[in-house]
Amino acid sequence: MSTPLLQALKSKGYTVPSPIQEKAIPFVLEGKDIFGSARTGTGKTAAFALPILHMLSNKQKTSRHARALILAPTRELAQQISDSFSDYGKNTRLKHTVIYGGVSQKNQVDSLRRGVDIIIATPGRLLDLMQQKHLSLHAIEYLVLDEGDRMLDMGFINDINRICAEVPVQRQSMLFSATLSKEIKKLAANILTEPVNIDIEPDKTIDTFTKEQVFLIDKASKASLLQHLVTEERIDRSLVFTRTRRGADKLVKALARIGIMAQAIHGDKSQAQRQRALNQFKSRKLSMLIATDVASRGIDINDLSHVINFDIPEQTETYTHRIGRTGRAGLDGIAYSFCSPDEKSYLKDIQRFTGKNIPVAEHPYSSSFAESAIAQPVENGRQKRNGNKKASWGNANDLKSKGRRPRREFSRQNG
Repeated sequence: MSTPLLQALKSKGYTVPSPIQEKAIPFVLEGKDIFGSARTGTGKTAAFALPILHMLSNKQKTSRHARALILAPTRELAQQISDSFSDYGKNTRLKHTVIYGGVSQKNQVDSLRRGVDIIIATPGRLLDLMQQKHLSLHAIEYLVLDEGDRMLDMGFINDINRICAEVPVQRQSMLFSATLSKEIKKLAANILTEPVNIDIEPDKTIDTFTKEQVFLIDKASKASLLQHLVTEERIDRSLVFTRTRRGADKLVKALARIGIMAQAIHGDKSQAQRQRALNQFKSRKLSMLIATDVASRGIDINDLSHVINFDIPEQTETYTHRIGRTGRAGLDGIAYSFCSPDEKSYLKDIQRFTGKNIPVAEHPYSSSFAESAIAQPVENGRQKRNGNKKASWGNANDLKSKGRRPRREFSRQNG
């Protein structure tokens, strides 16, 4: 790795590469196509950003056109990737720009006219500018698709195909995805040439720094429970997930009525609104952020103490993505899940998928269903057969026998 990049990494305090970085970077530097499976928070941005910056720095630029293109599904992720390129490439002469919708295109077009080496973009706005003849992809040497599974979920497959058709066939391509569905494998086969497959297999593993608990509760009492936890445990920083945009907005209003100020981030919000809410949360002017899964992709928040699943996700992999946003970098984190009767099947699937029981926590609100209605114990990803015995939920019975709510068993490091 070049000296300017090593200096940038040193200034960021990075000393040891993550598994995805350690496995991917050498192959990228060798010119290999990469098909990588890694979830959010594993350091995959650096796995492609660092070698691309290194290789571009060592090549003489022959035109004003961009030589690297990174596609991302959401504005937030595109901005996060752009921030990473700024950090890693600050000691180089390479220029990059970030392109996404929801804002005026003027600054983006002006940046392209001045000339850039790297474009980070969401597919829709990129195609708009291409159709307006503001940019050409004929000089692209490196193509990266980040969060490929999410791009397919959001219906970007046709946009991706149109963009790839404009990129030179002779290029180096990388595709990163948190999941390995048939659809993502088909996409990989279409855009990659003899790729090196790198699978970190994080989907079923939860960081040991994250403590998980589930609250069995009726849907109507969820907002009250959230208020109770924030007050009793003095939660000063929490990312709360809802399943729908409408649900996020309703929760913000419900919390406002009980004195908790929060902001929502979802697809119906303008980019300015989303960025303002995120900035307020990062600067601690806002203690709670309500997000849907699509809008949350690319949100990278340091020192996040709590993730709260106000709604249980329908997709099992989504659960690990959500709670993986806390308990990072060796810091303790807590993941709470609120499970109502209509969500019990989702919780069963999550436990079966992860191969572990999530401890049930006590709370002061009534619930219309019992623990035994959720699932039987899970061992190695399968349900354990106990005849007519009741299901065991880890330490739930211990908590009940003591007649109190579960308390935090650890303190967070560094404040």
